[in-house]
Amino acid sequence: MITLIQLQKTMLLAAGIGLAASLPPCLGTAYSADLSQLSPTRTKKYSKPGLPLSDTVLENFIGSSKCSFCHSDLTDKSGADMSITNHWRSTMMANAAKDPLWLAKVKSEVARNPHLAKVIEEKCVSCHMPMAYRQMKTLPDNYRLDTGVSIFDHFTSPESTLHEAAMDGISCSLCHQIQDKGLGSNETFSGKFILDTETPAPERALFGPYKKTEAQTMRTAIGFTPTYGPQMNDATLCAACHTLYTPYVDAKGDVVGEFPEQTVYLEWLNSIYGEPAGTRHEIGETKGDIRICQECHMPHSESGGVIIAKPAKKETEKRDHFSQHHFVGGNVFMLNILMDNPTFTKVSAPTSKFVDTRNRTLNLLTTKTADLSITKLRHRGDTIEAAVKVENSVGHKFPTGIPTRRTWIHLTVTDASRNIIFDSGKPLENGGIMGNDADQDLSRFEPHYDTITSADQVQIYESVMKNTDNEVTYTLLRGAGYLKDNRLLPKGFEQQNINPDIAVYGKALEDNNFTGGSDTVNYVIPLNSAVGPFTVSAELLYSAVSLAFMNDLAHDNSIKEVKQFSKFYDKADKMPVVVAAVQEKTR
Repeated sequence: MITLIQLQKTMLLAAGIGLAASLPPCLGTAYSADLSQLSPTRTKKYSKPGLPLSDTVLENFIGSSKCSFCHSDLTDKSGADMSITNHWRSTMMANAAKDPLWLAKVKSEVARNPHLAKVIEEKCVSCHMPMAYRQMKTLPDNYRLDTGVSIFDHFTSPESTLHEAAMDGISCSLCHQIQDKGLGSNETFSGKFILDTETPAPERALFGPYKKTEAQTMRTAIGFTPTYGPQMNDATLCAACHTLYTPYVDAKGDVVGEFPEQTVYLEWLNSIYGEPAGTRHEIGETKGDIRICQECHMPHSESGGVIIAKPAKKETEKRDHFSQHHFVGGNVFMLNILMDNPTFTKVSAPTSKFVDTRNRTLNLLTTKTADLSITKLRHRGDTIEAAVKVENSVGHKFPTGIPTRRTWIHLTVTDASRNIIFDSGKPLENGGIMGNDADQDLSRFEPHYDTITSADQVQIYESVMKNTDNEVTYTLLRGAGYLKDNRLLPKGFEQQNINPDIAVYGKALEDNNFTGGSDTVNYVIPLNSAVGPFTVSAELLYSAVSLAFMNDLAHDNSIKEVKQFSKFYDKADKMPVVVAAVQEKTR
């Protein structure tokens, strides 16, 4: 007798699902504002057939390979690829458990606070390895840890019965099982979303955004019933993991509070795009300035007409509002590392799919993230006065997420002979920024500036954590608050009476033009007898991993995972992405 698992494997191989497509010209994380000028730095071609195939269907979840049988080889009216697994499998969501920086940082945090190992690991795996974690929590008698083995080591071990579920990352049957209960509140933040683990197959729901569903095929094939869930088209769904609070300790190691490690949803909620939790939209509905997470990170098919599952029946409805599972963010750097080290990271997506995801990420960063303009340019005697305005186009702070990310202004002035006579914020090949105090001394950081008068001053938009002794820290479990948070605010963000978890900190509080949606930086540049006309060039640069963060992490290089990521980092292209650029000449 042929089992369901054997039949599914045969179908996958016959359909060629997961086999690498022809590789388009590769784009690197090049330091260029023009996508057409990105150099082809990638030479490796990697192809692994298929998504992870598990011979075990867990009690509460199924692997992504099971979903790929019906949700691959999809197109819209224009013939564009709409295949869910083709888009998802090369994203950071799919590879959340394989992210080598995350693996290293978890181990580093545990080493620095070993008495809190269980707390740290459970907090981290609840969102990065959610299927394995929920399986263990709901069925502890079935999935007991061996004595002396941590939950993190258990999940990452290939010998574990939950290893494949852990490595499938943030997968289909996880997100689509999240109940519309408590979303957008503290009850479900930090990975505490609610799942139904009691209803037996095939009655258990897999939620989708459509009211009309065809249930029988899914019930028979995978034991779930497709069910309309308005939460699938709402920002509160994403908030469950992208609003994260972590415990922090004092110098003695005692837990004394909770730290807002990332607050994307709360930032969005306090912008012109936000709306109260519990508000739900029908597919395709828009209201004024409302812009939910899914609209930017899961853009709709432009031409519509998508049959979302195959094989299709004649009467199967074509969907004009179909959210592509791109899950694009801004982490080009990590996508490159995953793509360049497939053997170690054990990614299942071929190089061509990572290239696709990286190109989408670059496009989002360079066309829909921020704008730059020179609002004033004046040459007076031996001085140039310039004002550079940065405008944030995204629905939350930029950059957002874990405090390793930063964006900054690189401004240069050249004379009539094209000699550089002023250079603030020059990016360095080692991942540093010329003039950034933190790159030289981890106890320091570059303050927020309203006016810059020398090249060693750099406007860096970032968050800098402090510990309970008011010192700079890069250890998340010591993060008690922020010494600096001048990340670009979304439009409509009001600083008065704001939740302290998402407030502005540091000298940006004294800057009257640092407001919701924009910031203006004034430059007073000495010419030192240089001859004009002069050209002022400004770039907004972005990097997902700061050199200071890496310098701190390197203190734990004796840890296997940290040492491995340090090797990846050393070999990687660390030059930033140009988000926006502008240039003007003096008269």
